[in-house]
Amino acid sequence: MTMRWDLLTFLHWPVPVDAVARLLPPGLTVSTFAGQAWVGLVPFRMTVGFPLVGTVPGLSVFPETNVRTYVEAADGSQGIWFFSLDADRASACVAARVGYRLPYMWSSMNVAKAGDVVTYDCVRRVPGPVGARSECSVRIGEPFAEGDLGDIDHWLTGRWKLYSHMVGGTWKAYADHPRWPLRRAEVLSLDDELVAASGLPAPVGAPLVHYSPGVRVTVSVPHRVQGPNQLR
Repeated sequence: MTMRWDLLTFLHWPVPVDAVARLLPPGLTVSTFAGQAWVGLVPFRMTVGFPLVGTVPGLSVFPETNVRTYVEAADGSQGIWFFSLDADRASACVAARVGYRLPYMWSSMNVAKAGDVVTYDCVRRVPGPVGARSECSVRIGEPFAEGDLGDIDHWLTGRWKLYSHMVGGTWKAYADHPRWPLRRAEVLSLDDELVAASGLPAPVGAPLVHYSPGVRVTVSVPHRVQGPNQLR
C-alpha cells in the first residue's frame, strides 16, 4: 500500500523497561536507549492510496493517532510495536486488523492546522476503553539542522519496520520512506488518556517533541519473523 503521513507530531517519554516488557508478546523484547524504554504518542493525518484506484474521496484521508514503543525481534531486526492505533475510518480499522493484525480502534478524530499551530483531537468509539480521549496542540518551530539532531532523535524517528502478532508467531512489515524532515515544536496543550488505556503508566513530565510536515510511505505485506535457529 502507498500512503502519506502528514502533519505529524512525535511525542516521546522514557518509561521503565518492565512496564513495556510485560505488555509485549512472545518473540519481541524491549529496545532501549540509555537503559530506558520509550513510549511514543504520534498523531497525524493519513492519506491512503488503494491499489489500482489511488485515493478515494471520503475514504482515503483521515486522522490517526498511535501509541507505540520500540522492540527487537528474534531475527535481530528492530522496529515499532503498536499498543494502539486510533483512526477515524471504520473501514481502515477493519482492513488493518484483518490484513496486518494491528490493534486499530475506531475513533472520532480531527486534525487542524492554523498558521504554525496544529491541533489534534481523538475520542475512542470501539473497541474499548470507549471514550478514551487525547487532545494535543503544538506550535511548529524551525527545521532542525543536521548537526542539531542527536542519537536519540534518530533512534526514535528512524524506524522502517513494524511488528504484529499473528497465528504462528511474530510478523513484520517494511515501511519504506525517506528520513523524516524534522522541525522543532512546542507543546501548547496536552491531555491524553490513550497511553494509559494501553496498560502503560500515564506519561510523566514534558515529552521530547518532533514535528514533521510528512513523508510518502510504501508498506509491504507482512512476513513471518524467523527465529535465530531458522536463519540461513
